[in-house]
Amino acid sequence: MEALEQIKEKIQSFLEALDSPLTLELSKHLQSGKMLRSKLVLNIAGVNEESILLCAVIEMIQSASLLHDDVIDNALMRRSKPSINAIAGDKNAIMLGDVFYSKAFCELVAFSKEYPQIPHIISDSVVKLSLGEIEDVYLSQGFNADERKYLAMIEKKTAALIESTAFAAALLAKKSLNDAKKFSLYGRNLGMAFQIIDDILDITSTQEKLGKPILSDFKEGKTTLPYIYLYHSLQEEGKERLKKAFKQEISRDEMMWILENLKKSGAITRSFRLAKNLGEAGIESISDQSCNKLVSIMQEMIDRDF
Repeated sequence: MEALEQIKEKIQSFLEALDSPLTLELSKHLQSGKMLRSKLVLNIAGVNEESILLCAVIEMIQSASLLHDDVIDNALMRRSKPSINAIAGDKNAIMLGDVFYSKAFCELVAFSKEYPQIPHIISDSVVKLSLGEIEDVYLSQGFNADERKYLAMIEKKTAALIESTAFAAALLAKKSLNDAKKFSLYGRNLGMAFQIIDDILDITSTQEKLGKPILSDFKEGKTTLPYIYLYHSLQEEGKERLKKAFKQEISRDEMMWILENLKKSGAITRSFRLAKNLGEAGIESISDQSCNKLVSIMQEMIDRDF
């Protein structure tokens, strides 16, 4: 059986053990993603019982974070399908997320004896993820023009779990602590670059590929990196016009103005360059580890069109 299918079956067995038909029914509506974090684990630690368990735990944590994220963002679509909150309401989505978090932590305890650092590493990353979510909500209250605040937020909200996944997988593979930290740095940079590319694609991709309208981030109140770069390139009149469109249902004319200026200002190119630099630094951090597959994962993630 393919490793990714084994992970899905492991998660299913966890849910069935809860003896909750309602939870199982709600879980059927979850949309499976790229399983990036699992691919990291499998390529660092190989395919074995322990790595499959770690993947299942991390995928449950990721699913929980997305369930909560969709409620916070009032997002009614997830990967071109209705989100759980759209199907069953915010309360059920939040509680299902709580079930996934709690069950993941219960299963994480299995690593305590042989790999005592792993439960702490993963748990700490979930704390950071949650702090990043709080920062994201806070930043969305107004137009954020501070690049440092944006980068600090995505380092917690997106990169922390990917970083801890790579770190934990390296420990599972019995790498030295020094080498495990190299994988941790790779994971951090992968997570940062991943989010920046996601933010770019919200602007440059299509509704068909995104599963939601383009510029959704801006309309929802997220000042992502391209908009920050655009803002600082504009004259005062343009800055005010951009801020006025923030969190609004913008007209087609305003949308075209924003898209035209994002391109003309070089904001998208500059954002992509930062993602690429982060990716190259991540690859360099594991250059002595003979991990060609991780190099490919980084390159494919940066070059993807969705």
